[in-house]
Amino acid sequence: MTFEEIYRQEWGQVVATLIRLTGNWELAEECAQEAFAAALERWPNDGVPHRPGAWLTTTARNRAIDWLRREAVGAQKLQEVAALTHDSEPPYDVPDDRLRLMFTCCHPALAMEARVALTLRTLAGLSTTEIARAFLVPETTMSKRLTRAKQKIQHAGIPYRVPPAHLLPERTPAVLAVLYLLFNEGYSDVVRSNLSGEAIRLARLLVQLMPDEPEAAGLLALMLLHDARRDTRLAPDGALVTLDEQDRTKWDNTRITEGVDLLDAALRRGEPGPYQVQAAIAACHATARTAADTDWPQIAALYAQLPQTPVVALNRAVAIGMADGPAVGLRLVEELAAGPLLGYHLLPATRADFLRRLNRPTEAATAYREALTQATTEAERLYLEKRLREVSVQG
Repeated sequence: MTFEEIYRQEWGQVVATLIRLTGNWELAEECAQEAFAAALERWPNDGVPHRPGAWLTTTARNRAIDWLRREAVGAQKLQEVAALTHDSEPPYDVPDDRLRLMFTCCHPALAMEARVALTLRTLAGLSTTEIARAFLVPETTMSKRLTRAKQKIQHAGIPYRVPPAHLLPERTPAVLAVLYLLFNEGYSDVVRSNLSGEAIRLARLLVQLMPDEPEAAGLLALMLLHDARRDTRLAPDGALVTLDEQDRTKWDNTRITEGVDLLDAALRRGEPGPYQVQAAIAACHATARTAADTDWPQIAALYAQLPQTPVVALNRAVAIGMADGPAVGLRLVEELAAGPLLGYHLLPATRADFLRRLNRPTEAATAYREALTQATTEAERLYLEKRLREVSVQG
């Protein structure tokens, strides 16, 4: 296991443990960083410990003890030192360490967006830039939100503890959002694909923990239906392969069947939520024998049932354009051009695709160039460059 993989796997556990013990988010992150820096310095010579997470947690805890002893003033600080030196874990209702930490981070006293962002930062080690991209906001905006949330936890004395079983439902929507964004981060970047696998693993555990929660099953179904296409999403040169060009014979039918069965069982409960609706959209794609068989009117109708966020509006425009023709889709996309999707690479990329379908190569080339300046992964850039070359020849 590489150092980066260890970092991704252990960062959240180390930070969350120190936050729980000290109640100080900044101190926890600083001591965790020092522990990883120490590992980077020592492990090449000493070798990676048998339990790297335990080594990192102990090192970080010792740094925190040293800091608190230096700064200790009064009984409260001395109690914090005692907590660090005599830590013990009570039994928990949530069986998995990482899932338990997600429920811990998603405290209802924080705004939903802050809960999700902090959990992604703490447990997944996602950078502020990556989290900002997931929320479609500037990095400076997300940085301020994270800082305010940390300060609220510290100043308001919000306890950083695992909630008992009867309080889990109020935190479940935020945990689902974290898992969804974690999956998307790994799904969109081949280098981070381990995040998708971890999100699926945790979603399975959540379904077992909360079998009566249809949205948990809907989210797992959504992940499985998308993940079934993973091996066909990239060309040999690393370029993105769009749905209509993927080799459907290579899709994972076992995952598709499991995803559809989970979705059907969830929908029978009669409580359709956003994840179930998105899973139904994914099922429309996954069960179409060919791209031409895709039920685009049904997909457009399903998108209309979702909260109309800017990204949903863009996806609905695509579905309508595929159902009613590229001219209709282009008109809907252009209506979104001046809104919050400004700077989002899929907006000009979608516009370019409709222009290409309308045989307007010069305008399509301009839109592809704009999308290229905003693309966030190498696979997307390679795909856009390929399309740009195609329409440039036509023009």
